[in-house]
Amino acid sequence: MPGPRSAVWSAIAWDGESSLLAADMHFARISRHAAVLGIQTPDNLAERFFEALADLELPGEANDSADQAAFLVRAGVRANSELYVEPTIIRTWPNTPLAAISLAAPRWDEPVRGTKHAEWEPYRDARLTAIEHGSDIALLFEDDILVDGDQCAPLLLDHDGVAYHPRHSDGALDSVTIEQISPGLEKAGIPVRPARLTLSMILRASEMVVCGSGMGVRSIGSIDGRTIGKPRGRLFEAATDAWLSRLEVGWITA
Repeated sequence: MPGPRSAVWSAIAWDGESSLLAADMHFARISRHAAVLGIQTPDNLAERFFEALADLELPGEANDSADQAAFLVRAGVRANSELYVEPTIIRTWPNTPLAAISLAAPRWDEPVRGTKHAEWEPYRDARLTAIEHGSDIALLFEDDILVDGDQCAPLLLDHDGVAYHPRHSDGALDSVTIEQISPGLEKAGIPVRPARLTLSMILRASEMVVCGSGMGVRSIGSIDGRTIGKPRGRLFEAATDAWLSRLEVGWITA
C-alpha cells in the first residue's frame, strides 16, 4: 500500500480556466514539503502545473458563491516525480456559524507530521464523521492540543486581541489561506501568531473561524455543543474582507 511519502500535494482554488489562486504560495509549499518527504520535484514545477490546466474538464457545476472560488484542483507530485492535477467541485457553505466536533488527530511520525502527504484519508474521514454526528466540521486534537481542522485551518481571537493558529511544531499544516489573509488581519489591527492551543483556551476565546482554499472563511459557533465566543464578530469580518480581497487580486495565470 502506498505510504505517506508516495506523494505531496495541495488543494488550490481554480477559476475553471487558466488561473489559480495564490499559485506561488501553493507551489512553494509543495516544494518545501516534497523536500521533507524526500520527493524530487521538477525545476519547471509551476509551468507544468499550469500546462496541465489546459487539459482539464470541468468536474461539474461551478460554485457561484461570492466568497468562494469556482472549483478546486488537487495538484501534486508523486514519489517518481510524476505530476498530477485533479479537478473537484466546491460545496456551498451556509452563512450561519458552523457546529464543530472534536476528534483525535491522526498521528504520523516525524518528519511526515505536518506535511501535505499522500495519506490524507483520515482528514476526509473526520469530515464524514462530523456530518454523521450532525456537525459541519471536525477539529482535530492531539493530547488536548488543537492540531488542525479536517480540510480547513482554525484561527481564534483571544481576549488579548491576537488571532492564534496551531503551531507547525505541534503537527499543524502551514496554511496557505492563513498566509494569504494574515496581512489583511494585521492591517485591521489583529496580529496573527502561532500558539499552543488548548481546549480551555478555545472555550474562553472571543471568537473562532476556520478557513481554506475551498470553503473560504467560516465562523465557528460551537464545539461539541459548547458555544465559542461571539460568532461572526471582528475576526470573522476582518478575515472575510481579507479573503474577498484575495479572490479579487490573488489569481495567477501562467
